[in-house]
Amino acid sequence: MGQKTNPIGFRTGITLDWKSRWYAPKAAYGEFLIEDWKLRKFVDDELNRKPPYAAVAKIEIERTRSDVRVVLHTARPGLVIGPRGAEVDKLRERLEELIDRKITVNIVEIKHPDLDAQLVAEGIAEQLKKRGSFRRIMKMRCDATMQAGAKGIRILCSGRLGGAEMARTETQRRGSIPLQTLQANVSYGYAVARTTHGTIGVKVWIYLGKFGEEITPVEGASRPRQRPRF
Repeated sequence: MGQKTNPIGFRTGITLDWKSRWYAPKAAYGEFLIEDWKLRKFVDDELNRKPPYAAVAKIEIERTRSDVRVVLHTARPGLVIGPRGAEVDKLRERLEELIDRKITVNIVEIKHPDLDAQLVAEGIAEQLKKRGSFRRIMKMRCDATMQAGAKGIRILCSGRLGGAEMARTETQRRGSIPLQTLQANVSYGYAVARTTHGTIGVKVWIYLGKFGEEITPVEGASRPRQRPRF
């Protein structure tokens, strides 16, 4: 009763694929695991925490006997690739220096960022840092996601909301979020807004329909007037 679990981890290996795909002997497993963590942290720090904010939502890693393939899912592929691929070449060289292996970097565009829970959570956290009204921000993002064609969205913010002395939790919800159904495709994202009053955690669940019966995203859906920076 009431036990919470991560929707991605709950479905991994059943209806969702793994984010790291490789096999290793027992002696090398720990080394590969630490390399994966270093790659993910480096990409997140370089592309999501510093300008030009490339909105990388998911990082997938595949390994062969000698090569490592890194797949970046981003809403702004032009910023990652750069003019004539200069930026992605720099990124690949720095990743190779980091783990001392040959790396291939592939870029996949996220065509509908309003339907990606991680990008929605990052956008809310960014606006909370700018001292925006948390209720207004949450309502705007709920409306934008539903207009983009989602079947349901739930946003949960926890912390010293609005600079209040007592930390609390606020939730906004639209549509349905079937969290116990493994056949339901639920996108989940988590971000942290570090404000002057303290940290505020942002969790977002977006219901995209059952696997195999996903929604058709609405093209040209109206966005909030104040467009967030992902």
